Amino acid sequence: MWLCDSSIGRKVVMSVTGIALVLFLTFHASMNVVALFSAEGYNMICEFLGANWYAVVATLGLAALVVIHIIYAFWLTIQNRQARGNNRYDVTAKPEKVEWASQNMLVLGIIVVLGLALHLYNFWYNMMFAELLGQPYLGGLHAADGYGYIVQTFSQPLFTVLYVIWLAALWFHLTHGFWSAMQTLGWSGKIWFNRWKVIGNIYSTIVILMFLVVALYFSCCGGC
Repeated sequence: MWLCDSSIGRKVVMSVTGIALVLFLTFHASMNVVALFSAEGYNMICEFLGANWYAVVATLGLAALVVIHIIYAFWLTIQNRQARGNNRYDVTAKPEKVEWASQNMLVLGIIVVLGLALHLYNFWYNMMFAELLGQPYLGGLHAADGYGYIVQTFSQPLFTVLYVIWLAALWFHLTHGFWSAMQTLGWSGKIWFNRWKVIGNIYSTIVILMFLVVALYFSCCGGC
């Protein structure tokens, strides 16, 4: 299948699943912002997502695309290294026009994956997974008490620091990946190339800021 066998096909898969990652993060960032205004409203959303099969299926579907994105990212990195062979050990000057994020996508990707794993453990495992297991108090609080889990998580300074590092890596990853995906899918010409970069930077910044504001607010204020 050309999506697996050709480099272009693999890049298309990376682009499509990367867009799914952006949508996944946008949904969760928007959902988290609700917690700033209403504990009841946020918990109502959490209960809806955990209690309805179609919400669970949609969440797992998006999550599956994110997993495919991560697998393909490491696959492409390994193949690129193998293609370079011993040349990867040569000392060469860094291209001036290549972005820092582009040169360090593997490191950024590893940080993003580790941060995502931490996020899933603190929230998804204790909430949606607990509901699926039929053990609503798996994490100590009720599975539908998403607000309580936010307060609990960010009351620990270490978690806040780790989240900030994760969000910084995620911002670099998204700003590069956004315009790169559009370019791969052919939605980029000379004029639109710079436009997509600007749009990607603005959109990614807004999404990351939504996550960051929630983390810092609950870290400093504890849900006050």
